[in-house]
Amino acid sequence: MHTISWRSVGPSLDECIKCNICTSYCPVSAVTDLFPGPKYAGPQAQRFREVGQPRSPDHSVDYCSGCRVCNAVCPTGVKIAELNARARAQIVKDEGIPLRNRLLGRNELLGRIGSYVPHLANFGLHNPLSRLLAERVMGIARHAPLPRWSVEGTFGDWVKRTQNQRLRSDKKVVYFHGCATMYYEPFIGKAAVAVLEHNGYEVIVPPQNCCGLPMLSNGEFDAAHDYHNHNVGSLAPYAKEGYPIVGTSTSCTLTLKDEAPELLDMHAGDPHELKMGTWDIFEWLRELHAEGELRTDFEETEMVLPYHAPCQYRAHKVGKPALDVMSLIPGADLRESHARCCGIAGTYGYKVEKYQIAMDVGEELFSFVRAQGSGVEMTVCDSETCRWQLEHGTGLPSRHPIEILAAAYGLYDLGKRQLRVCRETPSRFQVDSLRRKVYQR
Repeated sequence: MHTISWRSVGPSLDECIKCNICTSYCPVSAVTDLFPGPKYAGPQAQRFREVGQPRSPDHSVDYCSGCRVCNAVCPTGVKIAELNARARAQIVKDEGIPLRNRLLGRNELLGRIGSYVPHLANFGLHNPLSRLLAERVMGIARHAPLPRWSVEGTFGDWVKRTQNQRLRSDKKVVYFHGCATMYYEPFIGKAAVAVLEHNGYEVIVPPQNCCGLPMLSNGEFDAAHDYHNHNVGSLAPYAKEGYPIVGTSTSCTLTLKDEAPELLDMHAGDPHELKMGTWDIFEWLRELHAEGELRTDFEETEMVLPYHAPCQYRAHKVGKPALDVMSLIPGADLRESHARCCGIAGTYGYKVEKYQIAMDVGEELFSFVRAQGSGVEMTVCDSETCRWQLEHGTGLPSRHPIEILAAAYGLYDLGKRQLRVCRETPSRFQVDSLRRKVYQR
């Protein structure tokens, strides 16, 4: 059993100067009194959680959404979000976990089950009666923006079906797709493969499982440890070989790079190799451009694109590479949101007691989108749950930046969310052009 450790937050805890900057920036405490703020729930309350100290009333910490805004603004570098996550895990260890939270933490399992009968699963999850029952019985908010299963097969199905049409090249990259791309949004993975192959890279898609973030967020550290261990075993050998591991789910890549190693105290050996070898896909594409190796044969794209960098994306601390790369597309009118959070925070906004909090937090972002005018056709965001929340709050479709890039290359239809006939790949790469003229859907 994984032991919850507080050692790594000790020095961080003592650096809190009680300035309240974190509380003034916290999007959750700004809209509800149920969360007293990062300083109180984090470093201040932590002093009463140490061994031998009387337990403080910890349950308010469950209203922390884990957005990490507090970490970003803390002037002394206190790991407030990690303190809160560990406190939540201690509550789960002491008191157990509700069935709802256990289910929401198993996105991969739910995705796999639903993928066998996607039409039935979508009907069962999205009709008003079942949503009402789920709210009354399970506490899953009836209006929360739950995803829909792909009815055209999983991303894994597509990879297997088209494996003989894939680009073969001396240059290789490993793709971590995540659960959402696998079961709900396989078109994101298709767009990513198209972009990577267009730039001359053979895409390797090894066996992988959920990154474990939903479990970490719900305080199930033991289960998250097992999931992360499996990914380490599957992916670390590629990192050791020097292959970059890129992901389109920015929360998944943050988990591989930071969340899991930090919260599970997995800092050495293969976990460290995976941490150092993982990139958000646009972080890596921006590096490719800096080296003069990114193809920029973009088509003119006359679109107004409101862009929101999710909290998890900002937590990578690499700037906003998606914005940097999309700015290379001629004609694209990119308008950056400075909203603190969309509110959904993974599964946070799915819970009935937190749904309205999530919507109130997200209003800052929704208002920004509405302010861009009636000519806006879609929004752009790197995180799947944030995109679903954006669609829920604005009524507009939301797209991943990789879809925008694939469309600008002429490889992807943004409206239909499917691949077009691919352009010819440069002859210097080892390509069997007759076998890869068209991507099968």
